[in-house]
Amino acid sequence: MNDMVLQKLEGGLLTITMNRPERKNALNPDMVRGLVEAARRAADDPEVRAVLFKGAGGSFCVGGDVKSMAEGRAPLPFEQKLANLRRGMEVSRILHQMPKPVVAQLDGAAAGAGLSMALSCDLRIASESCKITTAFAKVGFSGDYGGTYFLTQLLGSARARELYLMSPVLTAREAHAIGMVTRVVPDAEIDAAAHELAMSLAQGPSIALGFIKRNINNAEHLALEDCFDGEAIHHTRCGDTEDHKEAAKAFVEKRKPTFKGA
Repeated sequence: MNDMVLQKLEGGLLTITMNRPERKNALNPDMVRGLVEAARRAADDPEVRAVLFKGAGGSFCVGGDVKSMAEGRAPLPFEQKLANLRRGMEVSRILHQMPKPVVAQLDGAAAGAGLSMALSCDLRIASESCKITTAFAKVGFSGDYGGTYFLTQLLGSARARELYLMSPVLTAREAHAIGMVTRVVPDAEIDAAAHELAMSLAQGPSIALGFIKRNINNAEHLALEDCFDGEAIHHTRCGDTEDHKEAAKAFVEKRKPTFKGA
């Protein structure tokens, strides 16, 4: 078990917590390995129906550990450094592609690779005082963990260029205004609000939610006809699920449906 990445499964919701609060959850090799393992577990475990991704100690993640970078590391060949980084970046790919909704809880700061990972998630809920920035250009980096891809998909090329080249520090409200953040809540409410949102997804029609996510991911790179084919297949399959039958029955009976993820 990796103490730098905590996992808690409750009612179908897997909470993944980056646990290095003394460094504002800055990424180091042990944490990165733990995050990839946790993301794979979330994707593969049938008991997991949704994910809440957060940081301990009132901060999401400030990205790579710049202090450690400044102190120097043992020299490695370029190919080894490249392979190490690429393995760590898998966390963003897994979170983005898994057929389960992922909510990022942003408080304190979300910067650099921390922001990139948050952008790989489906929804982002931020505390009022959270500060958000790409940060890479300010420390002489071009960006990793998929941030340029996700931000371009989310906001378009022009906005992504602005936020990466100029690296402004955005308030949560500013990030919400441009569509980077889904919802902003008072600081005192962030834990409860993020958990409530993620749990509502964990208790939803899991097969349908997974297909919705796949449809939207398909729209990022497939042609219209292929997207239509995918939608038709997924929609038809949903019609055979127990959750759809329960929803239809609940509609007739004028009550709230109880979904089981089947």
